[in-house]
Amino acid sequence: MTDAVGSIDTPDAQDEVPESKKARKGGKRAKKGPLKRLATFYRQIIAELRKVVWPTRNQLTSYTTVVIFFVVIMIALVTVIDYGLDHAAKYVFG
Repeated sequence: MTDAVGSIDTPDAQDEVPESKKARKGGKRAKKGPLKRLATFYRQIIAELRKVVWPTRNQLTSYTTVVIFFVVIMIALVTVIDYGLDHAAKYVFG
């Protein structure tokens, strides 16, 4: 049992990767200048935005209405809870 966990044996020669086969630091990005990388970044942004399925005007109106209605309900709920806790605190502490 020489392959115990935590053993300090040296690795076999076949496990080592030759120096010429190792990946270079930076990869493909190291070849391009900062302006080319920035241009590539913006091209990728445009490509991703073209993939987006934009909502129709009807969908956008209904989504907006639902969000506004939900926010109004939450405001009312928080107001009622705040009002109740205010009166409870006044009752307990005089």
